[in-house]
Amino acid sequence: MLNFTKTTFAALAALALLFTTHVNAQDYYTRTQNTSEEKNFRLGLSVNPNIGWLRYDDDYEASAKAGFSYGLVADLGFADNYYFSTGLLINSIASKVDFPSSGVDRDKIRLQYVEIPLTIKLKSVENDTGRFYGQFGFTTGFKVSGKERLAGADKNQSISGDDLFRLGLQIGGGKEWKLSDNLGLMTGLTFNNGFTRAIKEGKPKTSYVALNFGLFF
Repeated sequence: MLNFTKTTFAALAALALLFTTHVNAQDYYTRTQNTSEEKNFRLGLSVNPNIGWLRYDDDYEASAKAGFSYGLVADLGFADNYYFSTGLLINSIASKVDFPSSGVDRDKIRLQYVEIPLTIKLKSVENDTGRFYGQFGFTTGFKVSGKERLAGADKNQSISGDDLFRLGLQIGGGKEWKLSDNLGLMTGLTFNNGFTRAIKEGKPKTSYVALNFGLFF
């Protein structure tokens, strides 16, 4: 009877130890996963000066003008070094246009969009200074403002016939500089090529090259 009691007690102790080890292992695994998930999500602010232009298929002549975008950006990791990069930006694209048919040139056309990037970002392995990245995907935009200034005029006026939706193909790259464990500076360059019509007259599409500056938290 005494041997049976000792055996039972030993078995229960072993089960208790095994259970405790299993719980601790699960807790460690969960904490590790949570830490990994936190590192794989970054939110930041971005400011991006750009040079934009309108692209026509006929005799319209367009030249580049300066614009800019600003807003929130976010990177969500879904595999090793692979991230889904998105955000919410206000983007202004400008251009100068000579209109051959009407004879009235536009010193400046400015289209402003609320833009949502939908891109994939591939990052290199992080070192002491940070990591490099390449980016490819699409941007969707919804027009919030369309203005033009006629040649010789002092004031801007609303554009007639500007389209509501913009879709563009975006490619770029740069570097994320490590400032601390929870703070990073992004610098990069992107090219965005729109393939939807921007304005009814002349049916131009928009393109721009942008310098990217961001602060990730």
